[in-house]
Amino acid sequence: MDFILNRYRNLTALVVAILAQLLLLAYQVKSNGEVRLIRVWAISAVTPLARLLEGGRSGASHFFSDYFVLLDVREENKRLRADLDRVNMENQYLRTELSTADRASSLAIFQQHSPLKTVAAHIIGNTTGTGGQVVIIDRGTPSGVQNGMAVITPDGIVGKVISVYPTASMVRLVTDQTFAAGVISQKHRVHGTLRGQGHSTVTIDHIQNEQTVETGEWFYTSGDDRIFPKGLPVGQASVVRPGKTAQEIFLTPSGFQNGLEEVLIIVQGVHMEIPDQPAPGATVHLEAPPPADSTGVDVPVQSSPLATEADRVLDRYRKLGEAQKHSYGDSRSGPPNFNAPLRAPAAAPAAGQP
Repeated sequence: MDFILNRYRNLTALVVAILAQLLLLAYQVKSNGEVRLIRVWAISAVTPLARLLEGGRSGASHFFSDYFVLLDVREENKRLRADLDRVNMENQYLRTELSTADRASSLAIFQQHSPLKTVAAHIIGNTTGTGGQVVIIDRGTPSGVQNGMAVITPDGIVGKVISVYPTASMVRLVTDQTFAAGVISQKHRVHGTLRGQGHSTVTIDHIQNEQTVETGEWFYTSGDDRIFPKGLPVGQASVVRPGKTAQEIFLTPSGFQNGLEEVLIIVQGVHMEIPDQPAPGATVHLEAPPPADSTGVDVPVQSSPLATEADRVLDRYRKLGEAQKHSYGDSRSGPPNFNAPLRAPAAAPAAGQP
């Protein structure tokens, strides 16, 4: 058998191929298939390679597509970040402008209703010396600024002018180590000396341990230094403790609490009364019109911008007396007598009598 297969090997292979083809044709006829077997074989052999090639092409296409999309997203992120930075800068600028407008409005209202004659100035620079607290303002001799003039804000004192030039002036702040000013406590009327320390807080010297000062008590200028008029707010005591011979009192200047960009220079000062209780959080005090009297007569008060509160009250009583034909005494000869008896107006003389 092996001899016959070896001798007729080619013929045997041909016979096997013919039989296999006949079997496949019979299977195709039986299954009613319309596709040729050779095509089935070809497609079956090519499909895996085609699937592999298509997967590679699709992956490469998606890779490059995603790459360019990421490039666009990166550029978009850069643009959005730049827009966000620009918007933040614009918001910061608008907030700064609004704050500047509010401070300018506050200064204008304070100048209008304060008896002090002041000149508004803007801080344009400062010094950098160790322990030195000196700023430069944009007002000079043409504006009437002179050495030794007091510098304030609506919230309190700031410093004093130490040098004047044609276009600018230098101001030593109350926080400077060489600065000193006379102050008085609001509640207990204790006198002391304000001194700077070279940083944001100041101290009050020359107040003995036996004297009474409470934490949170306000200090005002006393007018003893002949620089600041009496009655300007200085600050609120944050630390009060006994020392070896004198109390250690620290406070933060109230004139710095809203920033220090615009200031007022006092060119003509007026002493004012120290209030009994300051309005909490009020930085600008507006004077209300005087109330109408019980008789229905509304008494106008026209006081000088340099008058004190006592002068305005006296002027009101004087005009009220004139309106009601009453005499309350003569202030030129001494204090007014508000308990003086009422005097009826003199009767007109009868006809024929001298």
